[in-house]
Formats: sequence, structure tokens, C-alpha cells
Amino acid sequence: MGRSNVGKSSLLNSLLGVDGLARTSSTPGRTQSINFFLIDRQFYFVDLPGYGYAKTSKENRRLWGQLIESYLAERPQLVLSILLVDARHEPTPSDLQMKSWLQHYELPFLVVSTKVDKLSSNERRKSQQRAMIALGVDRVIPYSSITREGASQVWEIIHSRIKGTD
Repeated sequence: MGRSNVGKSSLLNSLLGVDGLARTSSTPGRTQSINFFLIDRQFYFVDLPGYGYAKTSKENRRLWGQLIESYLAERPQLVLSILLVDARHEPTPSDLQMKSWLQHYELPFLVVSTKVDKLSSNERRKSQQRAMIALGVDRVIPYSSITREGASQVWEIIHSRIKGTD
């Protein structure tokens, strides 16, 4: 989950090593429904619509928000949510709201900072620290859908949550 154009579908494609599985676009708001991907006939990845900016009506954005919230609130088999933030920017008020919502409902989550390949190593460190402080978490995994940096860490956490050994 994350704001529109943060790289949700790109991360999913990158983690699975399958180009084009989840639809990607440079235009925010292309994912307009909840998309399920069965992985190894064992578990699902779910690609949610983004929140925040998208070239669509306010009513559509409101409906997407309700769709996301009801999906997360009513899904007892959900073992992990991955909250994506853009490494190039400060976490948005919508990111903070989503994190608060996850905490309020006691849903397990992981914060992943996307698009780190677009930053220098110094900018990466600053971005990671900024996100940890803004979101009040002790871990943010830097990730690049291009280089797959961070993929092994994300998979390790996913597998541990599926097995219930976090």
C-alpha cells in the first residue's frame, strides 16, 4: 500500500521477477481495484489502489479509500501489510495517516522506501533516517525495483510472517 505512483506494482513485479504482472504506469492512479496474485499456490500478494494524488475524481479517491480500509479491516488472514514511501520525498500526511490506521487496528506492517536507486548513498541514508523519524518506526527497508536492492530483506520478513515466526 502507498500513495499513487510510489511504485507498488513495480515492487510487486520486481519481488516476483515477472515484468508486467502488475500493471505499471507513469500516470498516478492506474490501479483502480484490488488485484490478487496467487504466489506458489501458497499465499497472495494484493495490489491496492494508491492513495493521495491521482488523475481521478474526488469521489473515486474517496471510494478507493473506503475500499482499502474495508479490505484491511475485514481480512483476518492478512499477515503483513507493506507500506511504501518514496525515498525521494518526506512521508506524506496520507502515509502518516495510513501508518496510524494500521497501528490503530493492530495490523502488522513493514515500511519500505522505494526508488532508492535514484538517490546517492548519502541521500539514501538521510532519506531512511527521515522516514524512520517521521513514521516513528525503527526499521525502513530501502528498495529498488530496478536493482532489486532490499528484495531479500523484504522476502525474509514476508516468509517469517507467513510462517508466524516474526
